Amino acid sequence: MSIIITVSNQKGGVGKTTTSAAICAGLADRGAKVLGIDLDPQGNLGFCMGLEGSNPTTILDALQGKVRVQQAIRRLKKCDILPSDISLSTTGLEKLAPGKREVALKEMLQPLMDYYDYVVIDTPPALNLLTINAYAVSNFLIIPMSSDILSLVGLSQLRETIDTVKQGLNKDLKVLGILLNKFDKRTTLARDVEEMAGGLAEQISTKVFETKIRPGVAIAEAPAHGEDIFSYNKRSPAVTDYARFIEEIAEDIHLREVIG
Repeated sequence: MSIIITVSNQKGGVGKTTTSAAICAGLADRGAKVLGIDLDPQGNLGFCMGLEGSNPTTILDALQGKVRVQQAIRRLKKCDILPSDISLSTTGLEKLAPGKREVALKEMLQPLMDYYDYVVIDTPPALNLLTINAYAVSNFLIIPMSSDILSLVGLSQLRETIDTVKQGLNKDLKVLGILLNKFDKRTTLARDVEEMAGGLAEQISTKVFETKIRPGVAIAEAPAHGEDIFSYNKRSPAVTDYARFIEEIAEDIHLREVIG
């Protein structure tokens, strides 16, 4: 049975897609069979993983039942990708009956659940129906944040959404942790944000990951070269941070699966 990890924050620019792509590549480098799912209409996850060209079928076609989900998957060097594009902005899911619209993604993924070791979902910068679908099907949630005060704004709403999903759709959803991106420990602001993020983590029964991601130009350069960050530049400080982060979540997931 696949372990499903969703990367989510309703604020844009906090590193959701970069983190999703890093998890996909990092777990694949450990020998896992990984599927990345792009639930963001901007469609950047595939690009970050080296996907080229337009996609004749996308996740929206599979969600709407126009094609089997297997037909929409693109095979890449390290992992598979279920791509999206701007058409995902209007899904039509809201036309489904209550109770069905929130679990459309879960039902769509059923044929794949014994094929992949991990499924990693990149969500849009919004708490919308697509995000609810991701939470409803996931085992674990990772919340990336930039090291600025504005990244903390709105996280109380995120907490409320998580609580609602756990009460009605997915009681087993676990928040694996908060990941601080663009983190410069030399600055007072970064230390203040870390402290406030720790307070928020306590409220949602999770933690701030020990690993913090430093700023790094290689993170931005890798997609332009059609490579994931680990293939592009393993020596970049930010990339080595992401490598440690993958080790940390792999250990956490294993421990939580053992503990139950």
